[in-house]
Amino acid sequence: MKVLLLGKNGQVGWELQRSLATLGDVVALDRHVDNGLCGDLADLQGLRTTIQRVAPDIIVNAAAYTAVDKAESDKDVALQINTTAVQVIAEEAQKLGCWFVHFSTDYVFDGNGTAAWQEDDAVSPVNYYGMTKWMGEQAIVQSGCRYLIFRTCWVYGARGSNFAKTMLRLATDRPELNVIADQIGAPTGADLIADVTAVTLRKALAEPAVAGIYHLAAAGFTTWHEYASLVIDYGKASGMPLQAQAVNPISTAQFPTPARRPLNSRLNTEKLRKTFSIHLPDWRSGVTRMLKEVLEK
Repeated sequence: MKVLLLGKNGQVGWELQRSLATLGDVVALDRHVDNGLCGDLADLQGLRTTIQRVAPDIIVNAAAYTAVDKAESDKDVALQINTTAVQVIAEEAQKLGCWFVHFSTDYVFDGNGTAAWQEDDAVSPVNYYGMTKWMGEQAIVQSGCRYLIFRTCWVYGARGSNFAKTMLRLATDRPELNVIADQIGAPTGADLIADVTAVTLRKALAEPAVAGIYHLAAAGFTTWHEYASLVIDYGKASGMPLQAQAVNPISTAQFPTPARRPLNSRLNTEKLRKTFSIHLPDWRSGVTRMLKEVLEK
């Protein structure tokens, strides 16, 4: 079994290098050419040639354009990486008859209401990043390849920057923090996403009928404000010299950004849990584990 992993150095890609190794030989690439192989989604011909040369049984794409605000002005690049390159990968996967695993986002929805989004709910992206991710999903579906698309939300990893690390850094020299309290979602660890990917692929290889779009997120819901409060409390309990004495809730309207954010990022994961008999842990357990790892470094 040969697996081609794109985006190996991202938060999810880094964890996938570990989890996918249980399936077979993993060829893991980033944007740099490695032994003549190209994992740069901006190089479409290089990407095609690489897939044809590796001839994998599974392609896992953890690479993406994720600068949500910058995408509003950098539209051509965001479109090429999140849509056009994904279409190229899907076309090559279809030719090879291999599986294509791709990661998408809750940003394909408009964020209205309070119900958790289901896979067949109507999409209506509120920003250009979300639009390019949805168009990438459509390209995969229309290609005719065998695919697993995982929509997830509020992704973090112990490696690299993340929301929790930013809150701890700001709290070291600020007496108070202002954090958005009207956006709701589930902080979801890159390690959880990677582990679920490996588990679902095992079943997909044996039962191709499970192909489709799935929502993948940690259990439970929270706000950025509650998330930040948990992080600050944990940091203080761990002995960090944090100066912040208050974490103040603010509205999205009080923190304007170039790209709109959905208020409701809840994802209904029932389809994933039932199809693959998976238990998804509460978001707090993953965040606490990540904080412990970060603070012990």
